[in-house]
Amino acid sequence: MAGSHQLRTLRGYPDRMTPRRHVFAAILVAIGALVYGLSPIDVIPELFTGPIGLADDLAVWVAAGVGIWKLLRGSKTGAEAPPA
Repeated sequence: MAGSHQLRTLRGYPDRMTPRRHVFAAILVAIGALVYGLSPIDVIPELFTGPIGLADDLAVWVAAGVGIWKLLRGSKTGAEAPPA
C-alpha cells in the first residue's frame, strides 16, 4: 500500500532533521510570524475592525510559538530513532 509508506516517511521526517536544521526552521517561522504581524496586509484588518483585527495576528503568533516549540523540542541530539 503506497499511501501508508508515504505517511510513515512523512511522519518520520522531522526526526531525521539535524539539530541545526531545526534551529534554522524555527528562525524562519519566527521571522515569518513577525513579518505577518507587522505587515499592514491582514486577513482581518485592524483599520476596519479595531481590536478584533488583532485576532488573526494573535493566532499567527500563537501558532508560530507552538511550531517553534515543537521544532526546538525535536532538535535535541539524543532524539529517538524514527520507527522502521
